[in-house]
Amino acid sequence: MTVTRSDERVLLHVEDGVGRITLNRPEALNAVDLPMLEVVTDALEAWREDSEVQIVLFDGVGDRGFSAGGDVRRIYELLEGGDQAGPEAFFRTEYQMNATIAEYPKPVVAFADGVTMGGGIGMAGHAHVRVVTETSKLAMPETRIGFTPDAGGSWLLAHAPGRIGEYLALTSATMGPFDAIYAGFADHYVPRGDLGAIRHALATRADPSTPTELVMLFDETPDDSPLQAARAWIDDAFALDSVAAIRERLRELSEAPRWRDADPSPASALAALTQRPPVATTVTLAAIRSSRALPNLRAALTQEYRLVGWFSETQPDMREGIRAQMIDKDHQPRWSPATIEELPETIVGDAFTHQNLRALFS
Repeated sequence: MTVTRSDERVLLHVEDGVGRITLNRPEALNAVDLPMLEVVTDALEAWREDSEVQIVLFDGVGDRGFSAGGDVRRIYELLEGGDQAGPEAFFRTEYQMNATIAEYPKPVVAFADGVTMGGGIGMAGHAHVRVVTETSKLAMPETRIGFTPDAGGSWLLAHAPGRIGEYLALTSATMGPFDAIYAGFADHYVPRGDLGAIRHALATRADPSTPTELVMLFDETPDDSPLQAARAWIDDAFALDSVAAIRERLRELSEAPRWRDADPSPASALAALTQRPPVATTVTLAAIRSSRALPNLRAALTQEYRLVGWFSETQPDMREGIRAQMIDKDHQPRWSPATIEELPETIVGDAFTHQNLRALFS
């Protein structure tokens, strides 16, 4: 089977047993749209049974990042134009690709170098060997735009240590490389200058032979994780039952001398959470806790697919968040409703019982 789709923004190259998928849209931080996702999916399917491909490698062009995620500007344009089918096709293709990467029969290596967020984590975070560098900045920033972590992000967040997942999801906090390894979003820390040597080693594969063993030749001992140091107050606050209770506990912890100079601190988490939309944070809290009880990534993706349909079809906050952060850039979103107290009691139930037109997996 040969790769039938092409797009200059996704570079495909097979040499010495390595099938390389390189995102080539550096002017947009390698954000992906539907045609790009289709090329990646087509390549993965073509290489599945191709004896010339023994390892798949994901990386990106440019010094700024692997991928900032999905092209939310395009999604905004479609939603503003009343096109629900376009966003549905994007998310459907993306989530199916996420499952394909995680379940791929050949080793998948990903360089999460630089900015790797949202849909970028959907590609790199489900790879079998996940490499971060000194420039890596990882996040699931969806609540900033009135949305919820997706692309399998809810599954990764749900399995982070303690209540780190709730903290990262609700605040949209950014992880450096050592936090990413601690939280379970990455496996190995390698200096950016050694990535070329890893590419060469994957192609030559002399001894040792597996991708994990090869990457470990360049792996350096990670520094301490700031998130790990903050676990005590994060677990204390983010284990509570509601966003309102979490905010109140963060307010109390912010006054404790022990945590005033911490980084991250309860005060910084409270400031972030105060800016996030009530709908997105309330539904996201439920989503992370629900994902924790699900059996596998596919089940989490199916849950996310239902939620994205609910957000895009029934809620104004997603469009408003993209407008404020990405389009007009006034950074003053008008959330609806504006406060936790105004939320309908049925909000979580409504989100989780939303019915999509099609099943994600047949």
